[in-house]
Amino acid sequence: MRRFDLALLAALTFSAALTAAPVQAQGGGQRPLGLDHCTATACHFDVPPGTYDVRVVLGGDAASHTSVSGETRRALLPGTPVPAGERVVRSFTVNVRTPEGEPTGPAGTAGLDLAFGGPAPALADIRVTPALPHARTSSRGGTPTARQIFLVGDSTVCDQPGDPYAGWGQQLPQYLRKGLSVANYADSGESTVTYLGNPQLWATVQPQFRRGDLVLIQLAHNDKTTDEATYRANLESLVAGAREKGGKPVLVTPIVRRWFNADGTLDNGTALLVNGLGVNHPEVVRSVAAAEGVPLIDLTAKTKAVVESLGVEGSKALYLYNEKRDNTHTSTHGATVYAGLVRDELVALHLLPPGLVRVD
Repeated sequence: MRRFDLALLAALTFSAALTAAPVQAQGGGQRPLGLDHCTATACHFDVPPGTYDVRVVLGGDAASHTSVSGETRRALLPGTPVPAGERVVRSFTVNVRTPEGEPTGPAGTAGLDLAFGGPAPALADIRVTPALPHARTSSRGGTPTARQIFLVGDSTVCDQPGDPYAGWGQQLPQYLRKGLSVANYADSGESTVTYLGNPQLWATVQPQFRRGDLVLIQLAHNDKTTDEATYRANLESLVAGAREKGGKPVLVTPIVRRWFNADGTLDNGTALLVNGLGVNHPEVVRSVAAAEGVPLIDLTAKTKAVVESLGVEGSKALYLYNEKRDNTHTSTHGATVYAGLVRDELVALHLLPPGLVRVD
């Protein structure tokens, strides 16, 4: 793998930190992980599946602007400007798993892959260390706060492998600080029926839940032929399964489809996900949340308000209308906006402490 240009290395003022603290590598050996695992715009760390804390020092002799993504196009750190000659430190926690993207997709590259983008990326130092997998910080009421957010969902949530597609779960990590990671087990094309029935999905993710973990569940888009009783029962099974392992389930109503009425509203079955059997998916989710005492993120209502406020033309940028004439799947921009709505609701519902949430 190509190393940093020698002139760039000579210019670094953080020479004492060029090698990261040891990370436990596959087979039990200790391996120092730092800039020697990086090129100017990417790093690869040969680590086993797990959860890792990453500390980056950004900046250089010239003004810079750097964002960080990882694994399958996950946004881990938003664009960060640094004035010329200065350095800033940012930290985040990342989940590494196989497959690294969609659970039913290809395995991807083993280990942790990070990419540094933006108009003028500049990485001065990096350290990768294992996160404490089962540590929990208790809130003042004694309830453990989440160290991991698990996502159960479909293509509007998942880590989409290829541009221009993006799921809101793929963009959510950039809004979180060190100590909280996202394990995105959403998968394209899944309904409540197929998610529960596929051993690569619910049977794989459910045993991983630990006390205090959040489990966000958004499944509806592909329940086109699921009757209401079955859909309700499946949601109840997902809720019960999360609780069984000590996880905290959070039901999320589906994002709207961009399907306007003549009057500029989205008040129709296509936009609001009423299936061919007349099942109003958002209403059933709301009903189950109320009956089960589960926190609810009404993403249908939130995204409806955003899309209607932007109007027919302005809302095209949220979806893949311009690229694919697609009014269901979101662009990177749209997924980022919708991930921000989820972040705000998690804080408003007191499911995340503000100190673990990035707002800048």
